Amino acid sequence: MKRAVSVSLGSPDRDKSVVVDFDGQQIRLERIGTGGDAEQARRLFAQLDGQVDALSVGGIDLYVRLDQRDYPVRSALRLVQDVYRTPVVDGRLLKYVLERQVFRRAAPALGGLPRFENGFIPLGVDRMGLIEAVSSVSGRVVMGDLMFMLGVPIPIVGLDRFRRLVRLLMPLMGYLPMTVLYPPGSRDEATHPKHARHWLAADLIAGDMHYILKYAPPDLPGRVVVTNTTTQENLEMLRARGVRTVITTTPRYEGRSFGVNAMEAVLTAYAGLGRPLTPSELERAVEELDLRPEVLRLDG
Repeated sequence: MKRAVSVSLGSPDRDKSVVVDFDGQQIRLERIGTGGDAEQARRLFAQLDGQVDALSVGGIDLYVRLDQRDYPVRSALRLVQDVYRTPVVDGRLLKYVLERQVFRRAAPALGGLPRFENGFIPLGVDRMGLIEAVSSVSGRVVMGDLMFMLGVPIPIVGLDRFRRLVRLLMPLMGYLPMTVLYPPGSRDEATHPKHARHWLAADLIAGDMHYILKYAPPDLPGRVVVTNTTTQENLEMLRARGVRTVITTTPRYEGRSFGVNAMEAVLTAYAGLGRPLTPSELERAVEELDLRPEVLRLDG
């Protein structure tokens, strides 16, 4: 049986191992969290190199992709500096493939393409496809990257303005320390609501589950949330906050959805080419295997 392993900077409490069946081919998918310990993650990558069919980096991207260009995240690249034999991915290519068409692929389960007044994405620098998707169904979209990543209380409104800002900042952001770049729930999972007015002004909230659970206000009645990497506990927490519908960009296996980095590793193992897949190869695999978003109604 082939084996794909995601080594994540996130909490080990979220670890999971499942066997997925892709067109009759069984692949074991494992997620191993290190609780923010970058040195432990680096050692795991070195130990697993050559022992598994595909590896992926969870909790941080190796590169940030914008307009077909990859900007290196140097602190993340050090995690995989000792991997030489096993293909290693970070999910950024599959993330764009899946997230930019999430509403189109979820439309049958939603009863058609939805429309929203205001979309809010707390951190969008690594989710350009998601910003494009949210912009296509929302009258107004706000990104919170400056607020949540750099502590600058300025919202970024609109896709074009966000793209210009990222193009300006990315050469510098690649040098930021890892503690600034990876999601805040990796070690401290307590909630610390911030910038409540932006969350509450949105009827659509999209982005990383860690940011949503940590920084969103305790009441989000009637909201629709687009995210990934959801456990059953995460869904119950969102239900308790009043969230109406959750759309996960990846399928759910045995009660949870995995991050796109893990899913890209599984597809890499499935293809068996001994290298990461290109965006067009990933798109074909998604279509062939019919990997659709999951639509979960939390309001009964």
